[in-house]
Formats: sequence, structure tokens, C-alpha cells
Amino acid sequence: SKFSVVISKVSTGSYKRQVYEVPSGKQLVDQAVIDRITWATWTSVLGDEVIGIWSRHAEKADVNCACVSHSGINLVTGDDFGMVKLFDFPCPEKFVRTCFCIVTTKNTVAIMVLYCFSRRHMMEISPTLNL
Repeated sequence: SKFSVVISKVSTGSYKRQVYEVPSGKQLVDQAVIDRITWATWTSVLGDEVIGIWSRHAEKADVNCACVSHSGINLVTGDDFGMVKLFDFPCPEKFVRTCFCIVTTKNTVAIMVLYCFSRRHMMEISPTLNL
């Protein structure tokens, strides 16, 4: 968390989000307390704040990673389909339209394409591979 008490959030293999105090290891179970936590970082694909990262036909294991920007306003995810997607954070509504970047390689040249539905985000990418 961002202030005073060190809190750790973990996602289990059964897709449950658990919150613990550090270093005591005491699990926090009071949802009202958990809801008031301001997280210093966010790397979880689970929680009400990231419901929108899941597409209509996605399975739980399809989205592998997530990271919130330092400013706390953008969320980037990676999935099993080779997509890197950009969302506003938090993303509490289901099936949110997103910006996404498709990453492919051909020989030693990486080709990256950014497509943005909202047109609120811009990115210039000049990839270089040193193989």
C-alpha cells in the first residue's frame, strides 16, 4: 500500500485475491478495510478495479500480467494472444474498448503496431533488436 503499513496483495492459483500485512503475515479479511487501501503499485489481473481487462470470450488464464503506470491512470496488460493492451485505470466496467499493441517479429526486425479506439493515447515506437 502507499502509506504507513506495508500490505501485500497476492493472487492465488484459484483466482482469489488475498491481502496480507507485512511482515506479520496476518491476512486482512475485512473487505471495507481492503477497499480503503491505496496501492503504491498494482500488478494483479484480479479485482473490481480491473474487471474491464477481460474480453467477452476470455478465460481466466488468458490475461497473464498487468501493471499500473506510476501516475496511476493507465494499466497495461499482456495476454496469451501476444497482445499488449492499454486501459484507463481503474477499469471497473466489463468489456472496455482499449488501445492495444500487437508485437510480432520477422527475422531480426520487430514490428510493433499501436491501435487506439479512444484516440486519447499516443505512442511512437522505434524498436531495435540486438540479437
